[in-house]
Amino acid sequence: MLLLMLEIGMPIDCVITADTGMEYPEMYRHWDKLDQVLYQERGIHLTILRHPKGFEWLMFDQPKEKLKTLENRAKLGVTPYGNGWPGIKVRWCTGQLKTHLITKEVNRLKKEKNALHYVGIAADEPDRIKDEVYPLYEWGITEAEALQICYNRGIDWNGLYEIYHRCSCWCCPFQRIDELRRLRRHHPELWAKLLELDGRALDQFGHSALGRFKDNWSVEQLEQRFAAEDAKRKETEMEKDKSGEIRDMFKGVPPKNVIIAVDDLPPKTLEQHLKERQKGQEKTQKRKKSH
Repeated sequence: MLLLMLEIGMPIDCVITADTGMEYPEMYRHWDKLDQVLYQERGIHLTILRHPKGFEWLMFDQPKEKLKTLENRAKLGVTPYGNGWPGIKVRWCTGQLKTHLITKEVNRLKKEKNALHYVGIAADEPDRIKDEVYPLYEWGITEAEALQICYNRGIDWNGLYEIYHRCSCWCCPFQRIDELRRLRRHHPELWAKLLELDGRALDQFGHSALGRFKDNWSVEQLEQRFAAEDAKRKETEMEKDKSGEIRDMFKGVPPKNVIIAVDDLPPKTLEQHLKERQKGQEKTQKRKKSH
């Protein structure tokens, strides 16, 4: 949206975003690039809003003051400090680290400068339309089309959208399992930090809603799951390599003439080994389909 507004000469006096402190490193580099574009084109800088104390303070240290909250926590035996992991009903992260900060600044600009607020919601997100100005929606540009427009102009978020479906906070518990799997693979330093945060949450809040990263998964359990998947994948790759080596070794020799002994089991022909392997793969595929 911003790039098109610059190109067609729309008035822009201020560009606002909110930094939760938990953005990907690539996102911070993207903001630096965007700031350079803004300064070159209009002589202004990107305005980045930040909570004075940040994500971890809100998660672990913010004192609770409402009497009802204090009573509920006392009944559950939960500390009266911190918000714990965000939940579907209480997305304190979005509220305190983004929405509240942006709304406050936008209202100030409207009051002091009678400013128009342009919001980058696309044409295929009609449920998010409220009472601001939405250029992408008015121009009929979808989210996918907007992304491609950015790519065409050299704005690529340093490859983030080639890895992840969404590029919100890397520690977001609302991410899909596959997104978290990719986080572990592509950003191991952030994954290590996520393990640390989850350990602290469980120590402070126990297995209450505040201490659970996901209803059915802690980050440590996901680590064990992903590690097992990696081990299984490596094992499968090694088996394929071994099978390939055996085939190459006896290339040109009929499989029924090659006898192989494995451990203390009776020797079998290569032909028998290959048939048993194929049957095992077929059974695995049937089990997956049945699930």
